[in-house]
Formats: sequence, structure tokens, C-alpha cells
Amino acid sequence: MSLTLSRRLESALLLVGIALLFAYLPHGLVGDDVKRFEDIEGLLHHGHLSESPFSLVMPLLSTPFLLLGEIVRSPEWWATRFNTIVVAVGSGAALWLLRGRVDAGLIRRFLLILLFASFLTNRLRDYNAEVVTATLTVLGLLLVVVLRRPVLGWALIVIGVVNTPATLIGAALLACAQAVRTRRLRHLLAPAAAAVLIMTEAWIRRGGPLSSGQEGYLGVKTVLTYSGKRGFSYPFVLGLLSILVSFGRGLVFFMPGLLLGLARRTRLLLKEYRLLAGLMLIYVAGLVLVYAKWWAWYGGLSWGPRFFVFAAIPASLFIAVRIQHVGESVLADAITLLVLAISAWVGVSGAVADLASLDFCVKDNFAHEAFCWYVPEYSSLWRPVVSFPELTLSKALVLAWCALVFFYLAAPLVLAIGRAVRVPRTWAAGWRL
Repeated sequence: MSLTLSRRLESALLLVGIALLFAYLPHGLVGDDVKRFEDIEGLLHHGHLSESPFSLVMPLLSTPFLLLGEIVRSPEWWATRFNTIVVAVGSGAALWLLRGRVDAGLIRRFLLILLFASFLTNRLRDYNAEVVTATLTVLGLLLVVVLRRPVLGWALIVIGVVNTPATLIGAALLACAQAVRTRRLRHLLAPAAAAVLIMTEAWIRRGGPLSSGQEGYLGVKTVLTYSGKRGFSYPFVLGLLSILVSFGRGLVFFMPGLLLGLARRTRLLLKEYRLLAGLMLIYVAGLVLVYAKWWAWYGGLSWGPRFFVFAAIPASLFIAVRIQHVGESVLADAITLLVLAISAWVGVSGAVADLASLDFCVKDNFAHEAFCWYVPEYSSLWRPVVSFPELTLSKALVLAWCALVFFYLAAPLVLAIGRAVRVPRTWAAGWRL
């Protein structure tokens, strides 16, 4: 396939796909989204500043669309699609910022994986804050590392941290890494500024700089040893293991591309992107360190590890880089194809699966919710294998598009593996019935 044809095809897959995600992905206000929406609606229409624990940054950014909803459709309709708009704008901004600096083909394939074959697909369905934070953070990193615009880059990262205060540790690790690399202490001003802004919002809304609004929140008491507690009461090791390898929340299953980052081959292929990828992994490590101790590390009744949506970005980058270098090793291509297939399943199941099918998790006052964290057949990722959700026309369209993107991305891998297996047949020599 010529470069011109592949560029046009990939651009079409992205543009039409984003339109499908906006129009036909099953959107809705769920969980914490409802409170965020009530917070901003109360502020816009009644001047009421709530004391809820959720930052107003993301709701304020969505204000133009909520006001548009007073005329077209409804504020709720636009709120549930706001994250799709954010990612679409962020993707366009990344393409524009990196033009002439980074291989455009790599960026397009990365975006195809991220949008249609990763955990991010599911997070575009609602009004969560994590997508905005992830988008601002990755754009900020591009400005800091690639474009050498640290002031603007750190400003975006700081806004992202204020939007999701738990990411402060991740941002602090980024700042420390940059300070050590450049021998400039000025990078440390970013997390300090974020901390001040977080405390300022807390002071204005809740009466004290250290008041998070989470003080009254605690888990439901169940048979689990560490249930019914509040704050950072969960054993760190257990939280770490659960975040990484549990069937219903584990990053290994929901972001399988991260495993490719452990391979020396991937690190070599990253070349000039190695620093950017390393910083993104440092940020993810910061998220894991924070949430491993929190009693609600699992993110409530959510589809997968919702606090770690940022991890889908480096995971997708690793897969895209491997796809760009097909044909160099049949084993590497086979591993990449397997990881791409699992990641594509994450995207497909996240796009069409319905949390309502997991009502088992909330029965008897959440007594059996842990099944949804640890047991494969009750996890949000693997439940569709046991009982695939009923497909509406809208869901079928999104599923078909995700499948089309997967086949397009997988085709070079399949062809390379086929050529490698077909040509050297020495492995079959000498065998007889």
C-alpha cells in the first residue's frame, strides 16, 4: 500500500471513527458523573458552589457545551459526549504540534489504537474527569519534552492535576525526573503550583485547604478483611497486586500494551520517543503508588481501572511502534499481534458492554462486589465472553468500526508472520507419519 493511500485511509478511519464515537457510542451519566453534573448545573443556574469532593475544573471546561445544551438537545446529552470532544481536539492538537517532528504515520496508528482498541474507548462514554486530565497531561508532556515549551506544557499539566488531585504524585515524579535530567530546579514549581491551587479550591469550597471532601466516605463492610474503612487504609502490597493483575481491574489485562514496554526490543524501537515514553511510565507509576493505598482503589462500580486511563496512552504507543517495524522478527510480530488482539477486545467490550449486566456486584449491599474485581467471569472485561450484551444498531456500528480498525492494523502483522512461516520450512524437514 502506498504512503499516500495509507495516509488517506488512516485519516478517514480516524475522522469517521470519531464521528461514530460521538454519535453512537452508548453515552450516559453514571456514578460520580451525576454529582459532577449537579455541581456545575447548580453553579451555572443558581450560583451555588457545592462542597463535593470533585474538582470543578472539568465541569467548568465543559460549560460552553452545557449551555449549548440549553438550545440543542440537552445539557446531559452534551455532558456525556464532552470527553469525546476533548480527545478529538487533543488528537488534532497533537497532530498539529508534532507535524514535521514525528512520523505522522506513527501518530495516526497510535491514535487508531488509542481510540478504537484500548481502554480509552470505554472512558469516552461518560462525564468522568480522568480523560480531561490524561489529555492535558500528555499534551503538556509533548510541549515540555518535544517542543521545548516548558511553561505552557507545565501549565497544562498543572490544570490536569487540579482537575484530578490524586495525580499530584505522578506530576511531582515527572517534575523531579525533568529537574534531574535538565539540572533545572524550576520544574519543581509545577507540582508546588498545583498543590497551592488544589488547596485554594478546597478552601473556597469546603472551608479549609486540607479538606478533600472525602472525609465522610468509606467502603461498605463485607467479608473482605480491609473493607469498611476510609482514606489510605488499604495494605499497599495488596493494592499494588490488585491494580496490576486482578482480572476485573488489572492493568496487565486492560492495558496489555504496557507489557511490550518491558521488552528491550520495544525500547530500542522507541528511539527518540524513549524519553517521552519513560516519563509517561513514571507518571503511571505515581498513580499506582497513590491508589494502591486508597480504600477505593478499584474505582467503585466502574468498567475497569478508571483511575488509570492515562496508562492507555503509553500502552497504545508501544503497540504502534511495534506495528511500525513488522517483518524483523516473526516471534516479535506474533507477540505484537496477540497484544493488539487483547487490546482490541478491551476496546470492543468497553464500547458495547453494559455495567447493568453486572448487577450481581451491587446485590445485598455490595456483599459480592469483590467478585467483579477478582473473578474472571464476573469482571467487566471478561463478562461479555460468558454473556455477550445484546447489540443495538448503535452498538453494532461502533463494534464494526472497531473491528475494521483492528483488521487494518493487524493485517501487516499477519502478512509478515505468514511470509516468515511460509518461506523457511526447515522446521518441518524430516518429519514423517
